[in-house]
Amino acid sequence: MKTSVRWLNTYLSPAGVDAAEAERVLTQAGFPIETAEPVATRGGEADTMLDVEVTSNRGDCISHIGLAREVAAATGRRLVYPVIPASVPSGDQAASTTAAGGIGELLSLRNEVPDVCRLFTARVIRGVKVGPSPAWLVEALAAVGQRSINNIVDITNYVMFEFGQPTHVFDLGTLRDALGGASGRSKSLIVRYAHKGETLTLLDGKNVAIRVNELVVADGPHIGGAVSLAGIMGGQGSEVTGATTDVVLEAATWDPVTVRRAARRLGIRTDASYRFERTVDPRTIDAAARRAAALILELGGADARLIPGVLLAGAAALPLRRVLMRVSRCSQMLGFAVTSQDITAALQGHEVGAALTTHDVLECAIPAHRPDLEREIDLIEEVARTVGLARVPILEKVPVRVTEPQVSERASRELTRTLTAQGFYETVTFSFVSPADAGPFCPSNLTLIQLCDERRKADPTLRPSILPSLLACRRANQDGGVVAQGGVRVFEVASIFAAEPVPAGAAVGTRGKERESRVLALLADAVPLGVGASTKAFDVKQEAVRLVRGALESVALALGGLHARIELVPGTPPMSGFDPAAAAQVCLVSPPRSGDAASNPAPVRIGTIGVIASGVQRRYDLQHPVVAAEVDVGALLALFPPRSLVHTLPAFPGIARDVSFIVPESVSWASIDRLIGEAKPERMVGRDFVTTFRGAQIGAGKKSVTVRLEFRDPTRTLRHEEVDPQVAALVSLAAERLGASLRA
Repeated sequence: MKTSVRWLNTYLSPAGVDAAEAERVLTQAGFPIETAEPVATRGGEADTMLDVEVTSNRGDCISHIGLAREVAAATGRRLVYPVIPASVPSGDQAASTTAAGGIGELLSLRNEVPDVCRLFTARVIRGVKVGPSPAWLVEALAAVGQRSINNIVDITNYVMFEFGQPTHVFDLGTLRDALGGASGRSKSLIVRYAHKGETLTLLDGKNVAIRVNELVVADGPHIGGAVSLAGIMGGQGSEVTGATTDVVLEAATWDPVTVRRAARRLGIRTDASYRFERTVDPRTIDAAARRAAALILELGGADARLIPGVLLAGAAALPLRRVLMRVSRCSQMLGFAVTSQDITAALQGHEVGAALTTHDVLECAIPAHRPDLEREIDLIEEVARTVGLARVPILEKVPVRVTEPQVSERASRELTRTLTAQGFYETVTFSFVSPADAGPFCPSNLTLIQLCDERRKADPTLRPSILPSLLACRRANQDGGVVAQGGVRVFEVASIFAAEPVPAGAAVGTRGKERESRVLALLADAVPLGVGASTKAFDVKQEAVRLVRGALESVALALGGLHARIELVPGTPPMSGFDPAAAAQVCLVSPPRSGDAASNPAPVRIGTIGVIASGVQRRYDLQHPVVAAEVDVGALLALFPPRSLVHTLPAFPGIARDVSFIVPESVSWASIDRLIGEAKPERMVGRDFVTTFRGAQIGAGKKSVTVRLEFRDPTRTLRHEEVDPQVAALVSLAAERLGASLRA
């Protein structure tokens, strides 16, 4: 930020801050000075141009008023705002736009994108005389490295360096009406996304092709109606020239990401885009717009007059944020005692309102120009910067209190330990992949997120799954000749990204809501697991699926205890990268919270497991089929710490019954287990899977599943005739619900 010390003093009372003091105060406040250059003035008064380094979260300090506020807070001076005459009313005080002779007769405004342009304002000033700027204005701009253009354009630049709010002026006479004509009808301004194929010649003479996700200000909905590249640079067609007599003064705010993306793609960086990329709050627009209008009336000639009314379009203004701050916490963090009066005085220097609600808590109202103040610790930092970091004591010894790791950290360590113990290697891979690699692993109900960045031409897509990265890692290991007993096994915990589809009827350029989630992905070779193991492709893949499932089950047991379990539910995978004939949903059954081991919590889907599709395998040129799984890691970590259910040792013997159900092949063990849990036979204390048998005596398309049921009475020894009715009822229910019969 180029800053004139002389200009800076106009907002300070008392003035008299020289270059050395300004450099010292700003540096201590967190704004180091990169260069200091003397500036010659016509009156011979000394001036210095400081190049102030401003962090990206302090957009309020890319202005002379913002930096003057910092100096005033640190030195005890008073911040003096420029006086704006009452003849320029604020937006909420302006006359009705539909009144006779009002702005509504000359101009209409429509904002089609309030989500990325939260506020757009327009004022009309007629009868201006465009000409050279007065000497004071030329000198002020020269002191920050700007050249003079004409009085009207210079005013917008002056206000931008004064308030940090870029404004723009259109020649009203060059604008077309809402129908695209140049008649005497009311002119039109529309804030919208660019149309496909739309171009614009900018003020610097460069003709640019605008994409549909980039914002423009247009004088109509038609293609070619763009008159300004929003937040970056105006168009040549509506430029203010010596022939201009009527101007439209625009002041707006734009989405930082949208402006940054367009500016970077086009290679255009302007003072306006630099500020919009760092956030301009819509609640700060009006003061800068009124200041610009007042200067145009003052310097635009004797005939210049402001048309009554202000056009505003956008989203509703947000209330000021309020943050609670503890006086004791502030003292603790700073290392020295501060009182509520000290804190209040320090914060008021930054225009943060503070009121004591209890003996220890201050309620702080955050001003609109400080969106970076979100938490208590942010306010504590403001106090530290203002009272001076030199007051923070330097201790000879640093007191350290050792605490155990957070539960989430312990859970992550346990997850990693469990998987590495089973032969899995952890990977750390890049979050960007090519669209071709990402496509098969993007869920059908989501879309890919592409980056418009020339530096990422080969892989500009944020991965919707970790599996493309693991497959690329497996290929690299294969190319490197890496082998392992039982095949290579890898896993990774990382974030994945995708976007919701754009709603039907949404404006052109609208982006779907972006999603980020954290998942655990596993990948294992489908190879024979030992001497004598089957080499049939089906058997090998089946064993690999069991291996990956076993790894997930081990993680669930390690994190959630004996009653946490994994179930697989056959179904069509949500992404085409899995073989649809060899994939299933992964469901998690959490342990009972109440301590009732007999309760039956409903399974929750947390991911997908299966064999990678052959087409994807060929794309990565893998020699062996691979099995993969991707699950919500948050659901697994939430199980931790594992809960142990302690019971008194039984005093009486129980009865165990092995029951063999003949069921169709489509019936899974999970469904049998769930049926038993829902039935809750009287005195049953446990159930376990024993074995599965297939053979000619069972019949084609069927299997025999044997389950062991355990019964016990805590007060006496059970008799077999007391258990028989429970088993018979369970067999009857299985026949009814699952089509099961009892194997003799």
